[in-house]
Amino acid sequence: MLVGIPREIKTLEGRVGLVPQACGELIHAGHQVFLEQGAGEASGFPDDLYIAVGVKILPNAEALYKKAKLIVKVKEPVAPELDLLREDHLLFSFLHLAAEPVLMKQLQKIGLSAIAFETVETAHGLPLLAPMSDIAGRLSVQIGTTLLHRPQGGKGILLGGLPAAERGKVVILGAGNAGKNAAVVAAGLGADVTVFGIERYQLEAMRELGPNVTALYAYAHQIDQAVQQADLLIGAVLVTGARTPHLVSAAQVATMEPGSVIIDISVDQGGCIETLKPTSNEKPTYTVSGITHFGVTNMPGAVPRSASLALSASLIPYALQLASGDWTSNPALQKGLNVQAGKIMHPALCNG
Repeated sequence: MLVGIPREIKTLEGRVGLVPQACGELIHAGHQVFLEQGAGEASGFPDDLYIAVGVKILPNAEALYKKAKLIVKVKEPVAPELDLLREDHLLFSFLHLAAEPVLMKQLQKIGLSAIAFETVETAHGLPLLAPMSDIAGRLSVQIGTTLLHRPQGGKGILLGGLPAAERGKVVILGAGNAGKNAAVVAAGLGADVTVFGIERYQLEAMRELGPNVTALYAYAHQIDQAVQQADLLIGAVLVTGARTPHLVSAAQVATMEPGSVIIDISVDQGGCIETLKPTSNEKPTYTVSGITHFGVTNMPGAVPRSASLALSASLIPYALQLASGDWTSNPALQKGLNVQAGKIMHPALCNG
């Protein structure tokens, strides 16, 4: 198989599809791997590290897409890349097509096969989405803590509180990987944390994080009360392959105190907070009703070295099977298949 790893061109996206060690595994298995020049530099992996394991460097995206059959990248293809994709390509990347109907139609028109990281699913969960959810969850609290600082337009509180000052209130919608990791960091800082979920085992795990963590079923009335009191509201809701439902309305956002912060990790699937819209790391925030909104759709791209290492470790077993050509018998990859030969393949997309 001819495997191609292009340079990511989404705004301030520093991740790379596969790190040199993972490329070495593919080459050892008999495949050829091509890297667009400089694709790994933002993650701390210069071209010479790839060359050392046998990767061939190509000068630009045009040369890479022309040469490769299997395209392994991080984020969904954008306009310049779409012109380079062909019917015979197998695209392996994040796609989030439920929130990107235009992109879905473009991929259908091209006629390629596209497998989305976020819908590759095993009995144990979503192995390719999980490491990025871990990172996004942790980053949401780190970023939220800073945005609450007065010079950033925040209400000027320390999340963990201190003697004579109360703890900040963090409300997290969703108790999956992203929500769990957000709760871990917020609880570690000493904040007063409330996590909403629907599965008992997840709520039990949240309670075990510490006495400053409350885990509640996601009743609408309880969410409404918690939102009003939140200093930092984090959306971490996931419906595999489907658009995220709104759990918080614009009217509810307007009840929050000015200077509070909202971060929606699920924004790339449509978001669970009505007033949250996609942003980039170039201009990550905006204000609605006096509340700071952060809607960056590629949060893990801010820590590209850590993210690329974690993502590659999860990707490589699946990349090896895709490269072998014998992947149709793998149920996890079959669930990951979003479009093929012009047809929508994932049930959640069909229903949408």
